[in-house]
Amino acid sequence: MLKIGVLGAGHLGKIHIKCIQETDVYDLRGFYDPDEENSAQVEKDFQIRRYADIESLIKEVDVVDIVTPTISHFECAALALRKFKHVFIEKPVVASPEEARQLIGLASEAGVKVQVGHVERFNPAFTAVEPYFEQPVFVETHRLALFNPRGTDVPVILDLMIHDIDIVLSVVKSNIKNIHASGVAVVSDTPDIANARLEFDNGCVANLTASRISMKNMRKSRFFQKDAYISVDFLDKKSEILKLKSLGKDEEVDPLAMVIDLGEGKGTKQIIFDKPDVKPINAIKT
Repeated sequence: MLKIGVLGAGHLGKIHIKCIQETDVYDLRGFYDPDEENSAQVEKDFQIRRYADIESLIKEVDVVDIVTPTISHFECAALALRKFKHVFIEKPVVASPEEARQLIGLASEAGVKVQVGHVERFNPAFTAVEPYFEQPVFVETHRLALFNPRGTDVPVILDLMIHDIDIVLSVVKSNIKNIHASGVAVVSDTPDIANARLEFDNGCVANLTASRISMKNMRKSRFFQKDAYISVDFLDKKSEILKLKSLGKDEEVDPLAMVIDLGEGKGTKQIIFDKPDVKPINAIKT
């Protein structure tokens, strides 16, 4: 059983600790958090050891779970990787591409596993439709949230849109050709609302919108591909698929089925609605 330690016991750190305690994969050795009052409460609530410093925790575990503010991600991960420890690191992975490249080099030298917490990859509404993706030609995403000061240490792109960037890159199997983007700082010192248009070499276009100053919460993505439309609601854990099935000239069709005539001798197609089974899983725990 792998020994694991958690760095950072804030809002998300507590969720990580709870999820780890509920699995039988890890031996949770303890946590480190610089906040004295919060650490005392976490130690009491979860009945786990509090380490006095980061180095002593890293020394005693096989895996380091980093749930600290983004600005400290690189330092914490570098310390762990230089001690040949596996690392799970919350998104955004680090504060800059330069730091990311350095971490990739350290991980390669150490020969250990590193995973970034792009939790939406494990959202049951998304995993339910993954088998249906073929070659999307247009993607539209909206990720809107009420204002929360907790995420303002980074721009809304790294706070919220990063989830949809990761999802789109996992689905569209092509390199990016062009990026057109704009963002506006409204409440914080960095962009709070942003839109990005990603153009891929294979012709696919993805239009991403993210806001942390919305009046409502929304996390929806729509994927269009040949003869299919796929919708994913990451917030309400729902997904649906609309498919077009070509019909043969003499093929019998249910009289209640929805059929469209393409005109000019192009044949007919049946519209098929499908709602995949979305299993009630905890994406963070998964």
